[in-house]
Amino acid sequence: METFWRQTMAEGILVKQLVDDLKLKVLSGQESLAKKTVTTSDLSRPDFEMTGYFAYYPQRRLQVFGLTETAFAKGLTSEELSVVLRRMCQKETPAFVVSSGLTPPKEMLIEAEHAGVPVLGSDLLTTRLSSVLTDYLHVQLAERRSMHGVLVDVYGLGVLITGDSGVGKSETALELVKRGHRLIADDRVDVYQKDESTIVGEAPKILKHLMEIRGIGIIDAMNLFGAGAVRQDTPISLIVHLENWQPDRNYDRLGSAEDTQQIFDVPVPKMTIPVKVGRNLAIIIEVAAMNFRARSMGYDATQVFEQNLNELIKENSSEDEQK
Repeated sequence: METFWRQTMAEGILVKQLVDDLKLKVLSGQESLAKKTVTTSDLSRPDFEMTGYFAYYPQRRLQVFGLTETAFAKGLTSEELSVVLRRMCQKETPAFVVSSGLTPPKEMLIEAEHAGVPVLGSDLLTTRLSSVLTDYLHVQLAERRSMHGVLVDVYGLGVLITGDSGVGKSETALELVKRGHRLIADDRVDVYQKDESTIVGEAPKILKHLMEIRGIGIIDAMNLFGAGAVRQDTPISLIVHLENWQPDRNYDRLGSAEDTQQIFDVPVPKMTIPVKVGRNLAIIIEVAAMNFRARSMGYDATQVFEQNLNELIKENSSEDEQK
């Protein structure tokens, strides 16, 4: 399979992007949003720091203040709180984030403004806000790799179509889009690992909604087929590899051969489909997706066939013994 990899890892995202995407309130430091960068998805709840313990202070993390931290701050004198917050406002500190619609202490606004650290707010409860921030940052900062192929949403399953150049990947995807399925990416698919068992694919910005069809050129799938014909990203459930038909090769006819392809740390199920004149690849991929879903739900037609075959053999053996 001709697959190329390009490893990329975001060095960080601007706090401004974080604010815009998650609709956070800017309580202080508007001018610093485009200067500060978040480089890790880990968060800090500065409980120990509020007591003056700075032997280990993760200054590169977002500093999340919830009910516990703000309540503790009220028990400190203004001078004590200012000293603690001044030590927390390091050059690498991306921002303070106050949850639950709480009002930050005035000392925080003063020290953060002086150090150029933005103070952000959210109405979400601390636990929920921490989950939202972690999930968002994990996706944004995840290592990306580019794969040569076409990614299509078929019946809710992300199907990555791979194969040599010119084998018909884009044409097959175009037929699938015409049949009501959704395009995610053509020619190049950026993939990242979302969690221990999920690989997500998306289109590079320059190729979003675009397809290259030999003899026609570049087309815009959303313009031609509507917004329902495209999707921004999808978990990759199945890889379908297209290859030119080789008469001397024994292709799997029963579906009993299970193959996978490793993407990052996740083995993704894979099947190989031979390409031959007269084969409707779009319909075959539709059926492959439906069959994959059925097997995932516990129904395996191959096992049914084998059971039927075994029963038939037993019946024939019984008849032979009676004779």
